[in-house]
Amino acid sequence: MEIFDKLFPPEEYARRTREVQQRMRKAGFDLIVCQDPANMCWLTGFDGWSFYVPQCVVLHVDAANPIWFGRAQDAKSARITTYLPDGDIFPFSERLVQHQVEHPYDELAQLIRDRGWGRARIGVEMDAHYYTARCHQHLVAGLPEARFDNNRDLVNWARLVKSPAELALMREAGQICTAAIERATGVMRPGVPQQDVIAAVLDTLTRGVPGAGGDYAAIVPLMPVGEGTSTPHLTWTDKPLPDNALAMLEIAGVRRRYHAPLTRTFHIGPPPQEIRDLAKIIVEGVDAGLEMARPGNTAEQVEAAWQAVLRKHGMRKDSRVGYPIGLAYPPDWGERTASLRPGDKTVLEEGMCFHIQSGLWLQDYGAAISESFVVGASGGERLCDAPRDLIVVS
Repeated sequence: MEIFDKLFPPEEYARRTREVQQRMRKAGFDLIVCQDPANMCWLTGFDGWSFYVPQCVVLHVDAANPIWFGRAQDAKSARITTYLPDGDIFPFSERLVQHQVEHPYDELAQLIRDRGWGRARIGVEMDAHYYTARCHQHLVAGLPEARFDNNRDLVNWARLVKSPAELALMREAGQICTAAIERATGVMRPGVPQQDVIAAVLDTLTRGVPGAGGDYAAIVPLMPVGEGTSTPHLTWTDKPLPDNALAMLEIAGVRRRYHAPLTRTFHIGPPPQEIRDLAKIIVEGVDAGLEMARPGNTAEQVEAAWQAVLRKHGMRKDSRVGYPIGLAYPPDWGERTASLRPGDKTVLEEGMCFHIQSGLWLQDYGAAISESFVVGASGGERLCDAPRDLIVVS
């Protein structure tokens, strides 16, 4: 019995490698160093909670395979989760973990020199969360004849259009997210401690749905309550839910690292008419954005359709309205490429996936009724099937 089912067949990873190498040639790189764990997984299948120490995938423009580089005790994870041959799995010395003077990237630099790439044009992920200043410092010092530049999220951009197999996982993630919203609706009542709501949500997100178990998300559940809904990124507390107040819940269903986020707004007790009206405006705006999310249109056109609805009702939103989603690890489930905002002329293609985060955060309260969607010929296909209105609980 296999202890781990690899995400995709070898051909899928070979295709991704070739596509990234084409992008490297176009950008003028001989070598890229990917420390973003989502990029590591997308290129090789590597999966493990090991991103708290230096690790990366290295890809040369002419190599048959990427090279996994990481902690010695995690090398077995690479053998379990990837198809890489042993010669392309390179563990660094355990003594270098959190060493005060030396660094794992000293050995990475030696590996690159040993492969004959010491004078390469190297693209590194300057915006990757785990590519630290010290990683860069030791890599540059160890490769004095190389030329370094920001690769500008080259692999992230290669991930933007999802394959049919990836879309199948995204749709399963959407089913898991829908089930968790239903569970939250059943638990959320006046006087219920906030952590009890979150515990029920996490239980459902982990158990998943029949035939599709859930995974941990790149972001913990966010649940601001009352005035806290006027800002988007608060988590829960141990206070009981009030008798009459707003609560916002943002979560993601996750299937094999693929995310389908969703936000829903609840009102505990009878809601004021102004909040009901705000929810209807948000849904109308999302529908306009989904209608515009067709191949050939641009990211900014989707945002413009949303803003047109807001203007009609005398409102506006200054922050972007959405971002691409897919494979992700903490601390973020966005792909850090295109944005649904003015000036982003990224042309939409069938198979791209976005989260249209349609929140409006006002002075004293806020509301959001978002959707994760796939760009399709007829517009944005919703990944989740949760109620699309203000959810009233009593």
